[in-house]
Amino acid sequence: MTGAAASIAHRIVQSFGQKRAILAVVLACAALTYGGVSLFVVAFAVYPFAAAIFKEAGIPKRLIPATIALGAFTFTMDSMPGTPQIQNIIPTSYFGTDAYAAPLVGLSCTVMILGIGMWWLERRRKQALAIGEGYGTNHKNEPEPIDEKTLPPFWLSIVPLVLVIIFNFIFSRTSLSVRYWYDSALLENTYGIVDVGTVVSNWSLIIALSIGILAAMLLNVKKIRLTLAQGLTTAATGALLAIFNTASEVGFGNVVSKLPGFSAISEWVFQASDNPILSETIAVNVLAGITGSASGGLSIALELMGSYYLQVANTMGISPELLHRFASMASGGMDTLPHNGAVITLLAITGLTHRQSYKDIFVITIFKTAIVFFLAIMVSLFI
Repeated sequence: MTGAAASIAHRIVQSFGQKRAILAVVLACAALTYGGVSLFVVAFAVYPFAAAIFKEAGIPKRLIPATIALGAFTFTMDSMPGTPQIQNIIPTSYFGTDAYAAPLVGLSCTVMILGIGMWWLERRRKQALAIGEGYGTNHKNEPEPIDEKTLPPFWLSIVPLVLVIIFNFIFSRTSLSVRYWYDSALLENTYGIVDVGTVVSNWSLIIALSIGILAAMLLNVKKIRLTLAQGLTTAATGALLAIFNTASEVGFGNVVSKLPGFSAISEWVFQASDNPILSETIAVNVLAGITGSASGGLSIALELMGSYYLQVANTMGISPELLHRFASMASGGMDTLPHNGAVITLLAITGLTHRQSYKDIFVITIFKTAIVFFLAIMVSLFI
């Protein structure tokens, strides 16, 4: 509504220039995602600037979806410690952790994904350049040029994102954490919250995002005062959709767990590895692929098997933070199969087809999945 997301994307892309066009788009997506902007909103905000700089640099338009996917659907979605995306928050309810769980593992995965993903995209760019393939013509959904003068200042635009990051950390991991706001007996007797650790990340993120939203509104009062009602309606609709999607997925998981065949499936997953981290990684990744949803597969897997993994991990002396991080990272792997909603939406936004662009999205997905399994195997060897 305020144009702040577009302003941030524009400044980052403009700063790197056409020589580093792919990296610029990846970093623009990463900055917005880590600041709490929805993945779908990121795609809408970044696409016009990605299209413009790819056209200037002579890079095929068909590489835009994979570039946006690398920046928004991978490391900032579930690997980077503290990311406010739902895939990093869901495990906190099952393991009593927070959004910053297992930071070294998360940062290691982030560096590897970014490095290998950039290597692949740059390789594809050079291949296209070698055969004289440029941006292309007769594309659909070409964005209209955005008047830079209508965008809010960059430094003003990043304030809400920075506030989200700062306050999320303050309310999660400092002496001001929401963990200490209420008496434990009150929470248990009145609200049935036995372990406050299971709600700390949700509460801190809600407060941090609320602060970010209020800041965005106050900094752009004149621009949004006429469209605020419409914007809030759109936001509420999107929120309800996310709530009901997650609720239905958890409900579906509970129904599946009562079916006769589930015991055979769960036994196979449990027997895949004696180590709960590797077993959990397999379970989450498989279910995310089946459902075509990272949050859906993650919710179902942890609802059905989270308590089991936590029990085994405690017995083996494995930190719940490792369970959190690997569950989160595994969800963002095979979820991006062709039927994934984010993939379909991304291709629709860019006006491209699966035939044109899905190959590179899939390769990024394979790299992401392989890196997570590699790290899971490495960690399982030393614990």
